[in-house]
Amino acid sequence: MVGSVLPGRPGNLTADQEVKLQELWTATLRVFGVQAPDQPEDANGLQSASGTATPEPKATKKKQSMFRRQKDEDESKTAADQEDKYGQSKAFQQVLATQNPENLRKAFWSMVKHDHPDGLLLRFLRARKWDVHNALVMLVATMNWRMQEVHVDDDIMKKGEAQAMQETSNSNATVKKEAQDFLAQLKLGKSFLHGTDKEGRPMCFVRVRLHRQGEQSETSLERYTVYTIETARLLLASHVDTAAIVFDMTGFSMANMDYGPVKFMIKCFEANYPESLGVVLVHKSPWIFHSIWNIIKGWLDPVVAKKIHFTKNIEELEQFIDKSHIIKELGGDDPWEYSYVEPNVDENQIMSDENTTNRLLEERAKVVKEYESATQAWISDSQNRKALQEKRNDLAERLRAGYWQLDPYVRARSLYDRTGMIRGSEGGVIQYYGKPETPNAPKPLIASPHNGPLPTEHRADDVD
Repeated sequence: MVGSVLPGRPGNLTADQEVKLQELWTATLRVFGVQAPDQPEDANGLQSASGTATPEPKATKKKQSMFRRQKDEDESKTAADQEDKYGQSKAFQQVLATQNPENLRKAFWSMVKHDHPDGLLLRFLRARKWDVHNALVMLVATMNWRMQEVHVDDDIMKKGEAQAMQETSNSNATVKKEAQDFLAQLKLGKSFLHGTDKEGRPMCFVRVRLHRQGEQSETSLERYTVYTIETARLLLASHVDTAAIVFDMTGFSMANMDYGPVKFMIKCFEANYPESLGVVLVHKSPWIFHSIWNIIKGWLDPVVAKKIHFTKNIEELEQFIDKSHIIKELGGDDPWEYSYVEPNVDENQIMSDENTTNRLLEERAKVVKEYESATQAWISDSQNRKALQEKRNDLAERLRAGYWQLDPYVRARSLYDRTGMIRGSEGGVIQYYGKPETPNAPKPLIASPHNGPLPTEHRADDVD
């Protein structure tokens, strides 16, 4: 159905899923130090929406042979290892023991940006098959990753391209090299964001032939990867909440193969950006890639692996992307070509306006507190739950609109801001096609302030 909300998203939850969301909000707010006074904590820090502790499933006692018992234990360990292959359970315990709850809370609301807060939590629930504790572990580990390990919002997105441009003249050789390597990938167009597939999902094209192992440092590769993913997140919306990635394998050779960045990208999507991939298209891969794919496939979560499709020609690519949206470089009709526009000297000058920045942050903090209070009421007051949900949705919309007012004060401008694709001043409208500065340019493909085209349909791959 046109414009329909996918299952497991805000506005389309079963009764059981809504309870799971309430339980995760209860546990999350407690971790953030926003515990409701009338909700006692259980031993695991989890609680059901009704206010009682969520019971742990009881094991059924059976007489088993030593061999059967050992087999069951081995299978259990294998399943647990697969579920936590990035060590997030250990990270979760360390974070709770060492991190200030308020810092985790700030990291969460910083990640929300223009997203619906429920939508963000639901990503973690779907990724962990609606297991509340595992979703909480993943969420907290992700907040720590963003805040302590890669510094997404206070470094990568805050400094952006303009700061890197300045650092190419830095007297410190290491700083200078990292900046040069980061910008080199943007100038090459190693990857870029452009257009939408048949489902309205924003597309990221990766030209694999432009990568050569050792040309850029590992740090700059990882910074560039996170920068691209975070920028792509700005293109997502409640009705189009996943992206498409097209790996253009034209001209691929073994000189382009580099397992390190591949592993890092997989970890990002599986551990820190759950439920963000709608489809991955590997286009025109040569025969030498087949053995490489067998290795990579072994690293992937089965759910992610099912979203990967191989296309050999334009006809197969058209199964996923309208020909009018396939760039000419790949044999389509879209004449658009990638060209890097360098930062303007003063494009981030507004970020130095501390008074306005602080005012907008304070306004957002007030709405956040209102949302948290409304969420606690929504959990505890079953009689008025519908009205409270409407209030939460209104507050979520205020957060979305407020984010786009705040955005230019906390995020450095990107290529996509300079070219007019991301139009924050218009409430987050995204214009994929046509030039904004041209009077006769076509209207924005996405006229909704929720920045995303309404999909004509959805693939089953998007529903987990």
